[in-house]
Amino acid sequence: MSGPVLIFDSGVGGLSVAAALRRHFPEAALCYACDNAWLPYGLRPDAALVRRIVATCKAAVEACRPAVLVVACNTASTLALEPLRAALEVPVVGTVPAIKPAAALSRTRHLGLLATSATVRRPYTRRLIERFAADCRVTCVAADALVGEAEAWLGGREPDAARLDMALASLWQAARLEAAPLDTVVLGCTHFPLLTASLSALAPTPLAWIDSGDAIARRVGQLVAPLTASGGRPGPGFATAPNAALAYALAAYGFGPPAPLALADAATH
Repeated sequence: MSGPVLIFDSGVGGLSVAAALRRHFPEAALCYACDNAWLPYGLRPDAALVRRIVATCKAAVEACRPAVLVVACNTASTLALEPLRAALEVPVVGTVPAIKPAAALSRTRHLGLLATSATVRRPYTRRLIERFAADCRVTCVAADALVGEAEAWLGGREPDAARLDMALASLWQAARLEAAPLDTVVLGCTHFPLLTASLSALAPTPLAWIDSGDAIARRVGQLVAPLTASGGRPGPGFATAPNAALAYALAAYGFGPPAPLALADAATH
């Protein structure tokens, strides 16, 4: 099947995945869709979220006609991959916290998992840790505030260093331990790699920051080959609540101004 790669997220976090896809496939045609009207997903009830995610992705697939859908959102992936695969005819690639590569990299066997509250509490996340990092200590930090900081930063405002520092206080404490200090951090939300430079500047010790972008790009390449070329055109963008800040962020990553996505009434509440 020919067509672009459709990247879906609740907000602008999926732009970190778009950047990884462009590193691997510079000429590939990309399309971006987000459900920013319901941001942040991590604070919504699960059943309502599944209905919403499926409805939004169906609308985005109809608008974009992609070869593959990348669900560039950890919360959506842990909840809705199977319903999405049942509802759509295109392949669906999900996003999971990069526990496995982080465990392979860590020398101290102490990892940090930086994610939203929803991802931290999911049984799926615990199973990943048990499977791939059973011999590691894992300090889990729910940092929902970083989602807002990433959204605001791509909208044109500098990240608030004091707010970031406060949100990551327990992570910094683990990095300062004398015995087996934390040395590797899993960025378990696609918004967070957008803030890596700010997080690294605040860290009390050098840390390795690991995200899922490259693994997602490799999986897309396995599923769709060759990828449709963009022809040098900006990728189309879609959103449930288009606005100027979102247009600013999308333009910075090579996408056009977001067009509105119309959802069925049942998925709007």
